[in-house]
Amino acid sequence: MTRYSPRSSAADALFPADRESRSMSQHTLAADGSDLAPETAAKAAAARDALAERDAVLVAFSGGVDSSVVAALARDALGDDAVACTARSETLPAAELDDARRVADEIGISHETVTFSELDDPNFVANDGDRCYHCRTMRLGRMYETAQELDIGTVCDGTNADDPGEGHRPGLRAVEELDVFSPLLDAEITKDEVREIADAYGLSVADKPSMACLSSRIPTGLEVTEERLTRVEKAERVLREWGFEGFRVRDHDGLARVEIAPDELERALDPAFADAVHEHLTDVGFEYVTLDMAGYRTGSVSPGGDAGEGEEEETGQSDDTDGGRADIDLGRQYPR
Repeated sequence: MTRYSPRSSAADALFPADRESRSMSQHTLAADGSDLAPETAAKAAAARDALAERDAVLVAFSGGVDSSVVAALARDALGDDAVACTARSETLPAAELDDARRVADEIGISHETVTFSELDDPNFVANDGDRCYHCRTMRLGRMYETAQELDIGTVCDGTNADDPGEGHRPGLRAVEELDVFSPLLDAEITKDEVREIADAYGLSVADKPSMACLSSRIPTGLEVTEERLTRVEKAERVLREWGFEGFRVRDHDGLARVEIAPDELERALDPAFADAVHEHLTDVGFEYVTLDMAGYRTGSVSPGGDAGEGEEEETGQSDDTDGGRADIDLGRQYPR
């Protein structure tokens, strides 16, 4: 595991002699320019300054827009004393891990990965209303262990100012209990402003949709198992490869409930899609395949209960697909 080299002094953190050597080679924050509204620029600068006051930070990094902005701010403020860390587990799609690596490279920040299994915790497996609390506690615990190995005293996450007001969010309790530093939240940076800052940095994930971890596809009370997580991941990979952008595949104990974003739903009504999605999803282990005519919406896995959405905030699909465009050929043949 690569270890960081401490800086010579705290003054060097705030007033680096060689700015270029301590910031991203291709992405710098236009905090004083016209790329950001003055209020947003001031908030971004405040978050960056708060990070610069730390000796070093480890960013809990999924590769989505929130944690990517924190990583970019940290890299800008601290140079090589900022490290991004992604936790590998059964609930993280392999494609998202690949994307996290790509975005870390894009930012120019050192990237570590740690491996753990939420399935080792019976409280997580039970999938009650606090599933995300148990998951986040384990995940952040591994972040702290890695930070300690690297002699880093601060662990950061991507919680933004909108997150506390988005209903039942048990994962935020773990953030508070473990004393994780949330620079976006402290600077009162909203989700929309996060995307604006990401765009100011020139990050490719500026418009990336949010997506909770795979366990959020399993209704509350139904045990989270490796079998269920695997078939959900495989099913969603199929939809992603077909060019859909906004979707979920909910696992109702062997029944797949496919949700497609309203602006892409017309494509899903194509008989060719119906035949292909049934064939592929039964191949990956589902007994029945249904299409939810209400379309994709967060929190629908357990209506009236634990939504589960948003706890992993930004492990989302790519935003550069053609999904939902009017010029899509509805007669296209889906690969078999």
